[in-house]
Amino acid sequence: MTDFLIIGSGFYGCVLAERITNVLKKKVLIVDQRNHIGGNCYSKIDQETGIEYHVYGTHIFHTSNLKVWKYINKFTEFNNYRHQVLSSHKKKIYQMPINLETINSLFKKNFSPKEASSFLKKITQKYKKSNYENFEDKAKSQIGDQLYSAFIKNYTKKQWKKDPKHLPSSIFNRLPVRLSYNEDYYEQTQWQGIPKNGYTDIFKNLLNNKKIKVSLNQKYNLNFKIKPKYLTIYTGALDKLLNYKFGKLDWRSLNFKKKTLNLKDFQGTSVINFPDLNKKYTRIHEPKHLHPERNVFKKEKTLIIEEYPSNNINEPYYPINDEKNRNLHRKYKEYLSNKKNFTFGGRLADYAYYDMDMTISAALKKFEKIKREI
Repeated sequence: MTDFLIIGSGFYGCVLAERITNVLKKKVLIVDQRNHIGGNCYSKIDQETGIEYHVYGTHIFHTSNLKVWKYINKFTEFNNYRHQVLSSHKKKIYQMPINLETINSLFKKNFSPKEASSFLKKITQKYKKSNYENFEDKAKSQIGDQLYSAFIKNYTKKQWKKDPKHLPSSIFNRLPVRLSYNEDYYEQTQWQGIPKNGYTDIFKNLLNNKKIKVSLNQKYNLNFKIKPKYLTIYTGALDKLLNYKFGKLDWRSLNFKKKTLNLKDFQGTSVINFPDLNKKYTRIHEPKHLHPERNVFKKEKTLIIEEYPSNNINEPYYPINDEKNRNLHRKYKEYLSNKKNFTFGGRLADYAYYDMDMTISAALKKFEKIKREI
């Protein structure tokens, strides 16, 4: 018999397993339907090129949470990678997020920060409102129509497979705009980097305890044969767990197409966005750039990964967090909250757009609650 049963081996589940076993000295069984640990942060070495890549899309660890940073550094060492994103629009490369270089290049100007600020005020004035009902209204109020049409509108349409007019305005809050030449995507984040030994190594270290057992390729349902002594912690999608009792939650998903090229370097950076509609993919990743400390540039081979949006609900990535879906998730949450010796959390269960540090922070908080209650 196990003390705790955890469904899912992403950051939420593995952090809880580590804390429960190392602090409470209790036994944990982790069950995961996939054939690997790590959830969507899973990384592996490409056999042909020797390049490590993130199987479910590039993950950049970044945080300003000191508690999370100290905690995760017990299980890995980070390199000094700083994330930079470029955008290819009409065969020209621009900086993303939108900054002073982006504005000056698109409008063929040489604005100073003060001049760019005045210019943005002028081109956004007619879009200002007291309340923004959708993504497009909010975006135009911040950057105007031309910047929005060039870099955001079609990219968003491809990414979400929805007209931006039908997406919540809150999504635009994740897209920074800055009036400087700073190219660091996470400039306001205190710490960032890529684990030197890859993400999968973090999960192996988190689970390095004899009190932890892992069962892969194992599906879970509410009639699962193993009943823990204390608590079941579920980290998957709530609607799927209940066989869509109240209806299906909407998710955005992704597909990836991996290619090996006989080139030392394909695009000169880890990721480039493609907002134009003539490209079906939204991004191209070149993962060798994530590890400048490795010797991967000596080989005349590189790995690129094209990213395509998908509506495959069997691989949910991002919640479509509009009012309809929030209300539906609330029904599932309320229903399962009454289940004895059962709790849930994490990105899928909470139907939330968590970054990795937010997931770790949520797991650490959940552990403190568990510690008080058992």
